Amino acid sequence: MSRNDPRLLQGVVVVTGAGAGLGRALSVELVRRGVTVAGFGRGEEGLQQTAELAGAAFHPFQVDVSDSRAVDAAFEKLTLDLGDPVLLINNAAVYPRRDLLDETASSFMATVGVNLGGVVACTQAALRSMAQTGFGRIVNVSTFADMFPLPASAAYSVSKGAARIFTRAALADLGDRFPDIVINDWMPGMLATKIGVPDGLDPAQSAIWGAEMALWHDPSLSGTVFERDHEIPPSRGLKGRIKDALLLRRPVPARHL
Repeated sequence: MSRNDPRLLQGVVVVTGAGAGLGRALSVELVRRGVTVAGFGRGEEGLQQTAELAGAAFHPFQVDVSDSRAVDAAFEKLTLDLGDPVLLINNAAVYPRRDLLDETASSFMATVGVNLGGVVACTQAALRSMAQTGFGRIVNVSTFADMFPLPASAAYSVSKGAARIFTRAALADLGDRFPDIVINDWMPGMLATKIGVPDGLDPAQSAIWGAEMALWHDPSLSGTVFERDHEIPPSRGLKGRIKDALLLRRPVPARHL
């Protein structure tokens, strides 16, 4: 399958967390490539700043992704105004950096509500039209936080790890029936954003890789994990490696953006 799939380029793309950071950079990069972007964000001011940078093909939608009713209403409006979405980039996330002893059940679940609940709500809303046409693309912005949690990151790590499981669970339900709805995880790396690190990667550079990833429609991408600009091959156990050696099978090379 070709990259920069024309069906995605000519359709409507939803980017969550579009009011700042990576979401803003992705929106700007996608518009630069000629795509119509519906940008979700909680803050009106941030969305307007993104709109000024991105241009007329960026359409702001002020919505809290942790509120499933608000998400449904936003998808209904964007469908009426712009058309059915063909691509969803689940990027919105919060990282409160709170020690576990300072967390409450409510504060912990508020983080889960955005980082996991937002992914679930937006994915379900996007799938309503994608399942009817049998075509679509979903990219879930992920991290290694669940495998290597940092101090004061329990809620963030748990919620982002659960979102990675959600990708696999969605494919378990949809993969056989809808092979042309391609879903995978992308890890953009440590970025110089509000929830990143000061000396991190420029989100504009990461957005170039993310846009390339998102506009690449190939069923073989479903279930894969990309980090920055390259695919992370699935781990092979000892038995699998021995079998490969006996059958003289070479490992499949990782793909690059």
